[in-house]
Amino acid sequence: MEATSKKSHDPVNECTNFTLLSNHLLSKLSYFLFLCSIILATFAQAFSLLQNYELIFHFLFLCFLLLSFLLTHFLSKLSPIYLVDFSCLKPPRCCRVPFSTFIENASLIESCFDSESIDYMQKVLYSSGQSEETCVPPSLLYIPPKTQNIESIKEAHMVLFPIMDDLFVKTNILPIDIDILILNCSGFCPSPSLTSIVVNKYCMRSDIKSYNVSGMGCSASVICIDLAHNLLRVHKNANVIVLSTEILSNGWYPGKERSKLHLNCSFRMGSAAILLSNKKEASKTAKYKLVRSLRTQRAFDDKAYFACRREEDSDGILGVTLNKDVVQAAGEILLSNISTLGSEILPVSEKFWYVVSMIKERFIKSEGIYVPDFKTVIQHFILPCPGRGVIRGVGKRLKLGERDMEAAWMTLHRFGNQSSSSLWYELAYLEAKEKVQKGDNIWLLGIGSGFKCSSVILKCNRPKLGESNKGPWSDCIHQYPISTFN
Repeated sequence: MEATSKKSHDPVNECTNFTLLSNHLLSKLSYFLFLCSIILATFAQAFSLLQNYELIFHFLFLCFLLLSFLLTHFLSKLSPIYLVDFSCLKPPRCCRVPFSTFIENASLIESCFDSESIDYMQKVLYSSGQSEETCVPPSLLYIPPKTQNIESIKEAHMVLFPIMDDLFVKTNILPIDIDILILNCSGFCPSPSLTSIVVNKYCMRSDIKSYNVSGMGCSASVICIDLAHNLLRVHKNANVIVLSTEILSNGWYPGKERSKLHLNCSFRMGSAAILLSNKKEASKTAKYKLVRSLRTQRAFDDKAYFACRREEDSDGILGVTLNKDVVQAAGEILLSNISTLGSEILPVSEKFWYVVSMIKERFIKSEGIYVPDFKTVIQHFILPCPGRGVIRGVGKRLKLGERDMEAAWMTLHRFGNQSSSSLWYELAYLEAKEKVQKGDNIWLLGIGSGFKCSSVILKCNRPKLGESNKGPWSDCIHQYPISTFN
């Protein structure tokens, strides 16, 4: 993490420390005042009873008690946090990579891939669930692909600057209005950092707080929303921008190990910029209100830890390995996350049947644990979409129908696996289809290497009208949904 500042004496750090201290003192003070008021009121009531005072004193006691409770409630009440708006990159048409072009280019790189590697990548492509409209950065269209650091920097400019520009136009704010900048990119960590590149481009304030999040995989975007959520609890009256992307230029694997070839075929261009705020005026314009965020992980378990990792092959070539434990690790961490989340948001009836099924499973070996119906509280599901198998597996675990998984299917088909930013293309799809209504709850679910699982619950703050004419789906939303996933 990096805090960008050009001053030797950082007033923002002092302000942050003061804010933390003041919040802590305010909380303690409100509790102390409430406790004192209860004690004093109790003594006053006991004294009035002993002295046989009139009924008016008992009424005053009740009023004083109610006033103390309301005062404590308002002093300890947290400010709401809003997701004002977001923007997704629409990759340029020149970056489109049809399957035949991908296979032909790979076949011409004789020093990297043998015939078995080509056959394997072709099989992965045609079974991936993505269409031939997906895009890769220009550096990967060369033969051989250009994977130098300068190409990755160019790609970062290409995927980050357009969505920042679009977000500023959408929200009518300026770069100088941003207090906190969070950026996630798992595999590319240049120096100066990616956040420094953004700060330099837009001449942001010297006291802006910037954070780089790396190595978090497909769950990184939801993790960054959780980070922003926590920061906005500390920094009052602040704006936060979260940038989610994956730089593909330096992630290309020119080797022959099958466990590392998969990402060459599945990862595609994509990025998203999200504006969050706890300012009062945001309540009038924000699309969503942030209701809940939750993170769980299983990095303490060796099977989960080694299921997906970046390492060198036998020839010393760096790539990402996906081993046979990936599916099991993802399933276990998903179960842990939804169990915790379900205990907080599900209605009593669903919790009851879940507990009953656990008791039956333990003592009489029943048909299995009852899977709660999250559709009783959640109207829209934003699922991780690295591939068809993952979407179907997560949907089965949550008892979702095809319509519930539609946004994930269509995002995978049109844009491919865009790592952490895929979730926002799914949300953009729901908006373009005008499916999100005011008051609806949306569940964003991210699963990434480690293994880790993160959830964010959003509540729609205002209707989404006219979204089909803008955003990444503007030129193709009329073609969807399609039925090619049987």
